[in-house]
Amino acid sequence: MNASQHELLTDYSKNLLPVFGDPSLVLVQGRGSQVTDADGKTYLDLLAGIAVNSLGYAHPAWVKAVADQAATLAHVSNFFTTVPQVNLAAQLIRLQGAAGPSRVFFSNSGTEANEAAYKLARRYGNLHAKSSILALEHGFHGRSLGALALTHKPAYKTPFEPMPTGVRHIPATLQELEENMNEDVAAIIVEPIQGEAGVVPLPEGYLSAARQLTREAGALLIVDEVQTGVGRTGAWFAHTRELQGPDAPDVVTLAKGLGGGFPVGATIVNGQENIGLLEAGMHGTTFGGNPLAARAALATLTTIEAEHLLDRAAGLGEKLRAALEEVECVRETRGAGLLIGIVLHADQTNQGAPLAPAVVTAARDAGFIINAPDAQTLRLAPALTIGEEELETFVAALPKIVTTALNSPSIGA
Repeated sequence: MNASQHELLTDYSKNLLPVFGDPSLVLVQGRGSQVTDADGKTYLDLLAGIAVNSLGYAHPAWVKAVADQAATLAHVSNFFTTVPQVNLAAQLIRLQGAAGPSRVFFSNSGTEANEAAYKLARRYGNLHAKSSILALEHGFHGRSLGALALTHKPAYKTPFEPMPTGVRHIPATLQELEENMNEDVAAIIVEPIQGEAGVVPLPEGYLSAARQLTREAGALLIVDEVQTGVGRTGAWFAHTRELQGPDAPDVVTLAKGLGGGFPVGATIVNGQENIGLLEAGMHGTTFGGNPLAARAALATLTTIEAEHLLDRAAGLGEKLRAALEEVECVRETRGAGLLIGIVLHADQTNQGAPLAPAVVTAARDAGFIINAPDAQTLRLAPALTIGEEELETFVAALPKIVTTALNSPSIGA
């Protein structure tokens, strides 16, 4: 007899570190954008593992690729390479479209991809007598110590201080960028859209200005596409709306949607001088670029191209935002493609609790999985394959969900 959801959650509390808090569900199966919990209830997943499951659950092309590779070669050490690893690197370089030489370092997560970028920046600074790295307020780049130093939120950092030195966080405005970009800056790292901050895009023209200013100051431009990359915003890379070809960033980091659900991260390095920053033995990983992860990523990229999911994400995102902005409880929407922030008119329930987390719980009770990055904002990052009618069911249900959250003081995320 299968264990109940309550029994499994109790076992979770007994056996796992509580770093994520108490999970609300035990999910056992998924297909498309629908997931089922251990008690048999089905939900429409509008979060896709936080922008990870690009093709949804159990996409046939992805399943076949992973199964075939698992039956052939799952892992080899980095003393060797494999066909999927070589092909994936070439594919990413092609899709990025930078002018000039590029190289890829594969890892297992966005944190590791950004850790590699951080080490590149530190190495560059050491070679060029530059001691500071700029990052943006409200940015999130991961939780290892290097990536955490780049991350802004004090609550994530304070328990582990002192942080690695040299990182300065600045407001995401053109004026602050201009005032802080000087000859001492080794690099700046930015997200085209700050997902953890509530799906907040950079100001128009920010990336172009950052490219110009970093060149003038002799600094690296690092673009964190961990959440925005791989078609999430309706383009392979969100930064290409402003930066292409010879203006490509010096470093681009990827993860989340790259593997379609399988852990894989990538750090793309552009330019001959930058490629030489990390020499043999300076960095590495056991599992990065393993053939199983690379094959999953290749299947994801190939399917996005074959099913024209970039255009689909852009079109569905526009329709969804337009529909949401007609909902009375919605003040505005932010984002691009299928990375959408929904800003509510209110920021707390009738009892004074934060509203957005309460809406997340009410939505889950109603059969929808969403996320609240702050007290007033909901985040949607569904699979690029999600159906238009599925999205319409959420829009139709949202007013009642928000009303339920407003009037239910016991609800919390």
